[in-house]
Amino acid sequence: MACVAGCRCCTERRRQSSILYNILKSEERPEAAQQPPPQEPPGPGCSCGSRRRVALRSPQVAGKAASAVLVKTLRFVKSVPCFQELPLDEQLVLVRSCWAPLLVLGLAQERVHFETVETAEPSMLQRILTDRRQEQQGQQHPDSSSPQLPSAGEIQTIKGFLAKCWSLDISTKEYAYLKGTVLFNPDLPGLQCVQYIQGLQREAQQALNEHVRLIHQGDQARFAKLNVVLSLLRSINANVIAELFFKPIIGTVNMDDMLLEMLCAKL
Repeated sequence: MACVAGCRCCTERRRQSSILYNILKSEERPEAAQQPPPQEPPGPGCSCGSRRRVALRSPQVAGKAASAVLVKTLRFVKSVPCFQELPLDEQLVLVRSCWAPLLVLGLAQERVHFETVETAEPSMLQRILTDRRQEQQGQQHPDSSSPQLPSAGEIQTIKGFLAKCWSLDISTKEYAYLKGTVLFNPDLPGLQCVQYIQGLQREAQQALNEHVRLIHQGDQARFAKLNVVLSLLRSINANVIAELFFKPIIGTVNMDDMLLEMLCAKL
């Protein structure tokens, strides 16, 4: 898929009013975010450990690194001619659906490491007293469906995906074809150019297959391994990505609004 593999970064001009640009002093990843973290002790054998809530050890460093990758990812998407030919509303449907998988692919490509720490859960008594105090002050009871810190299990899913990508030593072109396959998803509701998008996804997969057969002739299973990477992306939760990387530095933000702003901005 030439239009995906051959894309280059757009102009370096930025729109200073952008939410992300206000927190990014540069587009280079902080050095601390690139260094491999020390080995973390294995969690307990029971499933309770995977449900414990965790937060970034260095939220500003990791958050800025992820923000820089998101800017670079949207720049890549906007530089694909096939994507530019779609109407803006179609572009937004695609980006809303795939920004998190594309970001995680970008984290893998840029080899961004991050560490997490467990957070203290409030006791039952603290929760009761907090709820009672809020009721006395006339505040609404917190919505149980509101976003909360990611669990250790959710973070392990992300780290497992990154480790899988790094173990395969995926090349720049392979990442581009994988991103093209993720970006052009014809199965999303609300799309009008379904056949066109379906053709682009098929083209990305064919180009990936041809590239693998040419470069990795001795590894007959590599194409299948790369498709396993794509299947693992389905387990990545966009809300978890937003809570983990962006809320600590931006606060509560509507990702749809931010993505629309970035699509319309001159990145």
